[in-house]
Amino acid sequence: MLHVSDLHLIPSQRRKIEWVRSLAELEPDLVVDTGDNLAHVDSLAPLLHALEPLLAVPGAFVMGSNDYYAPVPKNPARYLLPDARVPFASEARLLPAGELATAMRDAGWVDLTNRRDALRVGGVRLDLIGVDDPHLDRDVFPAPEPAGSATDEPVLRVGVTHAPYRRVLDSMHDDGADLVLAGHTHGGQLCVPGLGALVTNCDIDRRRAKGLHGWPGARPDAPGGDASTWLHVSAGAGTSPYAQVRFACRPEATLLTLTAR
Repeated sequence: MLHVSDLHLIPSQRRKIEWVRSLAELEPDLVVDTGDNLAHVDSLAPLLHALEPLLAVPGAFVMGSNDYYAPVPKNPARYLLPDARVPFASEARLLPAGELATAMRDAGWVDLTNRRDALRVGGVRLDLIGVDDPHLDRDVFPAPEPAGSATDEPVLRVGVTHAPYRRVLDSMHDDGADLVLAGHTHGGQLCVPGLGALVTNCDIDRRRAKGLHGWPGARPDAPGGDASTWLHVSAGAGTSPYAQVRFACRPEATLLTLTAR
């Protein structure tokens, strides 16, 4: 399962485009895109060129704030506030999120914007549940499955969200998710060696700003086990064009290998 997030692509980023295309060489069985693909009003065509080899693979996606709105310059000290969000209202900053979603759906990827769906990948049934970007308060948790719709076959339940806000992670855990995928945090972007992320840009704790963890507890494979859901937060592969620097936090896409219990 290839987890791609936070590309924040601008048309001039040729190396990033070729790198994204090269990810198909990993031969994933499934691609999950957790949003913030765009960073410029003219990024759609370059983005679809970058994703072209991956769109031939089964996939699923949700949108992030920077699929809807272009980034703007802002004081980086805002990220130290309890809530660093700024209002998104100007139509001049709208990005082609609708066209992007249509292109992904036309390629066969599953749109998980506040909805449930299912895929069969490699003989395994995946029950998928997703929400629109919680960072913009666009998340509406999908209604429970109708009574009697359960199946006796083995099922992997996967939750997908752009921003790993606690309310969403709690809802997905309560819904029975085995694994939740998220992005948004950039892994902290500017990290302190030995300390890690200083901020997460949401209400998740800094320890889980990137990587594989358990939610709400430790890890599901801890000695004795617990009832936690696996949580993978991608550090992402990009930055805002107004803050093109990462420190002690390399850009990434992640190949997760899932094994049977």
